[in-house]
Amino acid sequence: MATLVPPPSKRQRREALERSQIQQDVTSQAIDAGSFKARFVDTDGNQLAETIEVPLADATEKNVSLLLNTLLGREREDFTPYRFRIHVPNSDVIIDNYPTPSEFLAVLRKHGIENPFETTITLAAEPQAVFKVQAVTRMSNRIPGHGEAILAAQFSPKTSSLLATGSGDNTARIWNTDSGTPKYTLKGHSGWVLAVTWSPDGQSLATGSMDKTVRIWDEAGQAVGKPLNGHSKWITSIAWQPFHLWRDDTPRLASASKDATIRVWIVNTGRIEHVLSGHKGSVSCVRWGGTDLVYTASQDKTVKVWNAADGTLKHTLASHAHWVNHLALSTDFVLRTAFYDHTRDVPASTEEKRAKARERFEKAATQQGKVVERIISASDDFTMYLWDPSQGTKPLARLLGHQKQVNHVSFSPDGNLIASAGWDNHIKIWARDGKFLTTLRAHVAPVYQCAFSSDSRLLCSGSRDTTLKVWDMRTFKLSVDLPGHEDEVYALDWSLDGRLVGSGGKDKAVRLWRN
Repeated sequence: MATLVPPPSKRQRREALERSQIQQDVTSQAIDAGSFKARFVDTDGNQLAETIEVPLADATEKNVSLLLNTLLGREREDFTPYRFRIHVPNSDVIIDNYPTPSEFLAVLRKHGIENPFETTITLAAEPQAVFKVQAVTRMSNRIPGHGEAILAAQFSPKTSSLLATGSGDNTARIWNTDSGTPKYTLKGHSGWVLAVTWSPDGQSLATGSMDKTVRIWDEAGQAVGKPLNGHSKWITSIAWQPFHLWRDDTPRLASASKDATIRVWIVNTGRIEHVLSGHKGSVSCVRWGGTDLVYTASQDKTVKVWNAADGTLKHTLASHAHWVNHLALSTDFVLRTAFYDHTRDVPASTEEKRAKARERFEKAATQQGKVVERIISASDDFTMYLWDPSQGTKPLARLLGHQKQVNHVSFSPDGNLIASAGWDNHIKIWARDGKFLTTLRAHVAPVYQCAFSSDSRLLCSGSRDTTLKVWDMRTFKLSVDLPGHEDEVYALDWSLDGRLVGSGGKDKAVRLWRN
């Protein structure tokens, strides 16, 4: 006996009737099969190639990048990956997030472009890193050694084989990441080591402590000169003078303290060059910019901009309503790495090193023919502000969205993204103009710190929830979950060659993560 199909239910009959009454959108199907004219320009607005028609169905960012490389006559092995921004015709609006082909028309229409067939769309092409960092996926080493919590960690710019950490056991340590073993123990401080920072040439390490001193060490873990004494309370943050500004191989160093001052030291002699006083509360963070300006954030709710050459106050940026916890510079990455890059091609002479460091800085900072160094400040008032001190004291943007205090903020190495970590368990990603892009949710406790990979494609975050997480910055999705710590993760860093992530925290052991 044949099986009979049951008659449609009342719900199925109603849905079929509704479908029959809906007019098919033939126009949208036709437009999806169409194309638009694309005009390619560089970040300064100079035309790169001839205007060409691009089929909408194939207009993914990757395909458009391949098309531009072909138009520029490059061989396949020399192709450069590009990221594109869409300039809306007859307006100053720039669409930072390149849409998918299915969203392309809707995004253009939202900005007033009804028919792209009759409009030339300008695409600003920004070259991305030509090398690609792989996501770290496993813990390769757990290295005990410290007697208390690890509070700070940083890889040497010279080699990923050296990782420095500072701890609550009053010592700093340098670890050999190749063998996964302790290399040197830096003894001398009589208080917690709160800050460790490598010099941009990788030859020296500065440590700041609750014992009110800064100490300088060489690569072999030996103390260089005497402790830098002068602060009346503990050291909170350290910043080296950018390498291209060093004069006669005499680097300078800025230290911020809970005593509300910043001191600028001549490292070779240990002499204080300037005392920058003006804050009314503990100075939480210091950054030294490539234009020889020192930026400081304080619990007095302000960010101050100082002229490093003469120690004078240039600007006070006062918009926050609570403590300012952290600062990041759009040029942090190139200033930290100086003349070291992914090619590992190190110039022979000091003059050539300085020239390369300056060239890398200017390339990273130049926008529309001008050197622009932006700073972003993160605060306990749940907000961040984006500033361009060269344009005065008015912020460029106020970044709202976090539900609790913002702990840490950083620019991606290419300067196009900003990541902020907060006590609301979230990381938020912003465009370089301060426009909100997305929220990264997966941590179940406050996020203390985050670090971009050197190609800007990945972000690693560390949290009180004892995990690290790696995020894909193209899809804004969780790429890898890295459990392994036994307690809170206070410090992490991504090596500059992209091979390793180093982390430490309350469980006292350094952990190294590889792909």
